[in-house]
Amino acid sequence: MRTVPLLLRSGPTVAAVAVLALALTAPTASAAGISVSTSGSTVSVTTSACPTSSGSGYGSASLLNSSQRSFADGRVVTLSGTSTGQSAVWSNVGTGTYTVTVRCANGDTAGSQAVIVSTASTPTISATASPTRGVMGGLGGATKDYGTLTFAAGGALVACGAVATVWALRRRSKPYRL
Repeated sequence: MRTVPLLLRSGPTVAAVAVLALALTAPTASAAGISVSTSGSTVSVTTSACPTSSGSGYGSASLLNSSQRSFADGRVVTLSGTSTGQSAVWSNVGTGTYTVTVRCANGDTAGSQAVIVSTASTPTISATASPTRGVMGGLGGATKDYGTLTFAAGGALVACGAVATVWALRRRSKPYRL
């Protein structure tokens, strides 16, 4: 078995890999206490970092666009939920990049996170050809429309067959008849 020596190289590549590894493992302070999601033009935030404070509620959340700088400038919504989880929702949010900030009732900031809202594509509806007379299932799955005369003749044949069956069975049950 042959061993191959591991060569360590110092320089900007190794430093960049080390910084990237630390950045991926370290939690971000701004988004530690909140979770933001989007669905179409709706933005929602959830947190468990804001327990109720002396009956004053859980706090509030603000949706800030790129030109708004303070919490009060954004679309402020009151948090709702329970002491174990709170949430807020904004509807009809336009396309763009926003920052969601959650402030608890005691004044502490639970977290802040950037979110990108993109409008969902509107589905298009196109007309397709449909049968003019619907599905021709019927008895026997016929695809051709037979007239009333054909159905009457078929019904008469079935009736004749039923009468002949009854006659033959009655005749067999009495062997003394010819």
